Amino acid sequence: MQIGKDTTLRLTLVDDSAEDAEAIVSTLRNGGIAVRPLRPIDAGELGQMVAGQPMDLLIASRSAKGIPLATVLGQVDASGKDIPVIVLADTISETDLLADQAAGARAVALRGRPEHVLTVLRREWADLDARRSQRRLESQMRETERRCDALISSSRDPIAYIHEGMHIRANDAYLEMFGFESFEDVEGLSLLDLVGPQYVNDFKALLKKLSKGEAPPPRFELEARSIDGDSFPATLEFATATYEGEACVQVVFRRREEFDPELAREVEDLRQRDMVTGLLNRPTFLRELENAVAQVARGEDQYALLLLEPDHYQRLLQEIGIDSADALAAALAARLSEKLDEGTLAARFGERTFAVLLRGNHAQTAALAEKLRASYASHVFNVGERSASVTASIGGVQIGEKIASVGPVLTRATDGLQTATNLGGNRFEIFDPGAVDRAEEERVQNWIKRLQEALQDGSFRLHYQPVVNLQGEPGEVYEALLRLESNGEVVPPQSFIGIAEENGLLDAIDRWVVNRAIEVLAERMRAGRDTRLVVKVSPASFADNRLLDLIARQLAAHDVPGDRLWLQTPEAKVFTHLRQAQAFQSAAAKLGCQVGLEHFGAGLDSFQLLSHFQPTFLKIDRVFSEDLGKNTEHQQKIREIAERAQALGILTVAEHVQDAATMAFLFTASVDYVEGNFLAAPGPAMNYDFS
Repeated sequence: MQIGKDTTLRLTLVDDSAEDAEAIVSTLRNGGIAVRPLRPIDAGELGQMVAGQPMDLLIASRSAKGIPLATVLGQVDASGKDIPVIVLADTISETDLLADQAAGARAVALRGRPEHVLTVLRREWADLDARRSQRRLESQMRETERRCDALISSSRDPIAYIHEGMHIRANDAYLEMFGFESFEDVEGLSLLDLVGPQYVNDFKALLKKLSKGEAPPPRFELEARSIDGDSFPATLEFATATYEGEACVQVVFRRREEFDPELAREVEDLRQRDMVTGLLNRPTFLRELENAVAQVARGEDQYALLLLEPDHYQRLLQEIGIDSADALAAALAARLSEKLDEGTLAARFGERTFAVLLRGNHAQTAALAEKLRASYASHVFNVGERSASVTASIGGVQIGEKIASVGPVLTRATDGLQTATNLGGNRFEIFDPGAVDRAEEERVQNWIKRLQEALQDGSFRLHYQPVVNLQGEPGEVYEALLRLESNGEVVPPQSFIGIAEENGLLDAIDRWVVNRAIEVLAERMRAGRDTRLVVKVSPASFADNRLLDLIARQLAAHDVPGDRLWLQTPEAKVFTHLRQAQAFQSAAAKLGCQVGLEHFGAGLDSFQLLSHFQPTFLKIDRVFSEDLGKNTEHQQKIREIAERAQALGILTVAEHVQDAATMAFLFTASVDYVEGNFLAAPGPAMNYDFS
């Protein structure tokens, strides 16, 4: 499972320190894991969460006093749920480790070691996912076995299940073949008793091999004996199976008629074909697909799967008549077969779906898909006394090592077919996992190059959004927002900031933004404007004295007061870089700069941070501004933040203001500043009328 890619971790944290709990959440998010955290206050709330909340993992501090570790483990064990408990400890000793595991803990992670916490959590989540998958598979297997048992019971083929040479199951056709009246007559009977004497030794050797776990042969020919002593030539087909959870061998007895081999091959070929189209049937094609997928997984060959369907099928049936459906399928199959090379397999995969399995790379797969699409679009199909023009949608997948199993291969091909159909048909969509990886790597490298060039050639730009004071204080405040200008296009930071962070470019971008902001402040001062700029600073700059040195140097060079520059950084980043953030704030304050927190209120206990970090302003997380006129919970949260901040002498900013109802509420909620598109959208000019 690709953790965090498409799934959200439902995590419960038991820790007396809200700061430490928030640090863990931030560690996971910084590690690429989307997390939905819960933090119970007492044992009662924990019990309610375990009983009623969907939960993936639970991290519990060994030193917690509010909810002791023993209580956590006891409640999880009593719930009967598979909730892995990871113990968070300052140190790991053999005694504690054994005691924790004996009490039911799955693992121990070291506090203050983010990489170790991530490693342990990823492993336990992957194990949990594997267990859940296994349970789903076991459930599906039981259902499949039930259905198979029903099919076997009604099958005309004589079928038996054998364990250590003894019968443990047989269907009615099998009983009839050998003259038994009921299964009780054959239960526990050795299969050797139904084999002609001249074949007993060879067959006994075969059974010994099967008992050792060796793969059975696909066929075994012998002379069988009924209960009455009658002999007849038979062919046995074997397959490994399970019956009621027990490993066994499925044996299909077929009475062998004495006819020439050529006729036998023809009969076998007919069994593998769809009677209407002459193409392979679905079961036969799936076996071939499984073999191809296995070869790709071993790195032995390249294969691709195409699924093809005629467009507007229901309309076609109405035009030619439902009674001509088989004739239409046969005509479509004939056209398909004409365009395939020898060695390329085709099958009727569904009522109107055809499948093609071909050997080759992505370019060859795309070429065949286009060939098939064009051949259908250019052809007039004769169906009985009618003719029709038919286009086709094609979905495909290049089978790769990352999807080297039949399920994902079929899913990808089906998704491609659905996409081609939804886009109007007469087209193909092919998924190539290798190309996706290569394209992503190329995309990242291109962005790195563009960002490095932008730092040199001035492609970066600042746009400005007004931050309006609700108390009527003089002066103007703008937030400076980074943009990248490329080929006449203005690119927002969401497109590249993650790549910049992963590749160590954020500190350089911070310095560019701050340097340009100070230059702009100097220009505004010379124009007689009382302007302040809010700029973002990343944790990459906290321990990097180059930013602070730049600020000091540029403020002095341009004679700009430090209080004109407002620096903001995300609350979650300060939680996880607290000491560095404290040192940065202290140094920035000496220069007169204001330092604030953005995205405030989104953490587990945001106010806990304020006992360690004293910002000048708080920018309330934008989620609380959404639909604020109707959301009483968000209204209450904003009032709480504003009141507590006011008591601490901290300014508050509400962002993402989108409508009049939100503005009306914020006027009454003691919030100091507001910002959002309702007031003005970001732009390259600072021309908002603050009067």
